[in-house]
Amino acid sequence: MVRLAALLVLSLAGAAAAQDTPPVVASDPPVLAEPETGSEAMPALPSPAVADLPEHSGAPMPAVDTNLAALVLKAHPVVQAVMALLVASVFAVLTIFLFKAVEFTLAFTRLSREARALSASPALEAVPGSGPLAQTLQAARAEAAALPATLTADLRLAARERLDLSLSRIEANAVRQLRSATGLLATIGSVAPFVGLFGTVFGIMNSFLAIAATQTTNLAIVAPGIAEALLATGIGLAAAIPAVMLYNRALRRIAEFRHRLADGTAEILRRFSRACDQRMGQGG
Repeated sequence: MVRLAALLVLSLAGAAAAQDTPPVVASDPPVLAEPETGSEAMPALPSPAVADLPEHSGAPMPAVDTNLAALVLKAHPVVQAVMALLVASVFAVLTIFLFKAVEFTLAFTRLSREARALSASPALEAVPGSGPLAQTLQAARAEAAALPATLTADLRLAARERLDLSLSRIEANAVRQLRSATGLLATIGSVAPFVGLFGTVFGIMNSFLAIAATQTTNLAIVAPGIAEALLATGIGLAAAIPAVMLYNRALRRIAEFRHRLADGTAEILRRFSRACDQRMGQGG
């Protein structure tokens, strides 16, 4: 029994000594086993070269050419023809604007001067000038001079109908002169956007053709066609918007002119009616 206890003590002491001994580390690196014959080795991935990496050194980007003249010169001939037509429309709108501004100013000035002269003159006295109001007064004087000495109601009615026809012709001629060139404004305002749209469609079509020819979607290939397309649209809008605005302005000015002319015409008809009353009283 004592011998068994001694053996147990000796075994415990040996285990404790084994735990205090540090593990031995091999100085040589482990050698990997060679791949077996017939097995495929994994290909090594290429390491990216430093020169191939994109540089972000903050260098300035190349300048973009924004010269519109150069863009027009490089455009397709069809797009150039569209742009030329639209530019001509813009100049036509500006020319009509200057012409109508002067014409309306002169027409309203002449009408105001004749209206003041009519207010200062008695009865059907002639007023100086050659405008529509002076022509109206001249027609009334001519019709009053043609009245017979003995004026009846039927003759008076016939004279008034003849005078109304003369006044209608005078007003129509005056309005027709003021409406000249306004039809061109309406045409430009209606057609110019569609002409610009045609240039846009053609420019975009050229862009797709360039993509098909070069087989690349590089922005440098697509951008010129899109730029010329947008430029054609811009010129079309630059021609259409002022044309519509000037056309509406001309219509308002013509309506105002007709209103002022109608006021003067009503005064002349009132004086003509009074002259007919006097003639009928003298005949009675």
